[in-house]
Amino acid sequence: MKVGGAGVVVTGGASGLGRGVAEVLAEGGARVAVLDLPGSDGAELVDTMDGDHRFEPCDVTIAPEVAGAVERAHVHLGRIDCLVNCAGILRARRVLRGDGSLHDLELFRRHLDVNVVGTFDVLRNVVAIMREQSAGCEGERGLVVNVSSIAAFEGQIGQTAYAASKGAVAAMTLPLARELGAVGVRVVSVAPGTMDTPMLGTLDDERRSDFAAANAFPKRLGAPRELGALVASVMEHVFLNGETIRFDAGLRMAPS
Repeated sequence: MKVGGAGVVVTGGASGLGRGVAEVLAEGGARVAVLDLPGSDGAELVDTMDGDHRFEPCDVTIAPEVAGAVERAHVHLGRIDCLVNCAGILRARRVLRGDGSLHDLELFRRHLDVNVVGTFDVLRNVVAIMREQSAGCEGERGLVVNVSSIAAFEGQIGQTAYAASKGAVAAMTLPLARELGAVGVRVVSVAPGTMDTPMLGTLDDERRSDFAAANAFPKRLGAPRELGALVASVMEHVFLNGETIRFDAGLRMAPS
């Protein structure tokens, strides 16, 4: 699969990792449909990108919105060659808090709704379209790249909900690849480490420096556009399938 000319859907594409992916793929000649919340900067983003791109406002936790946004993206793009699921949330909370209160159960559910159910809902709508498309090189009809996290494997204290959700994304990868391989669709997940996104934007400089220093090399936060470059590489390497790729500068997270 070549980046140039591909039709790509990016969820969470208005900011952070999703924005980096959308920008890099658009610069490589892909036509991109950005799916993000109605109040996001999605419309402004597509206006800045050269080429024929589209913003579709969508809350990935609302099934009718997902179905409508995917269908409109398909109509605009003509075909969907690649889906990149970047939409996600992170809200750190301890199970037993210092004031004696418990972790909010609705917050736990919210992580699953956005990070797992939302990812799966977009995926199921997109692969139904991919299945009906004409096949390209080696019978390939599409690629799904889901964003997990190294928290799936080394979640820190306070990340129980987030780690559970991202662990689920990683766990879906192989069974999805096995099932969808029958129709020529690959599924790959990426598990980023500490990336320079709005999720870390609220931290002070000292804490951000601590995160960067924990990397084996390089000693800095990852850039969203670097994830975009990785996705472009995954698109072009058809033999890569059913794997979760750590993208973390050799980082292994400490408990806290």
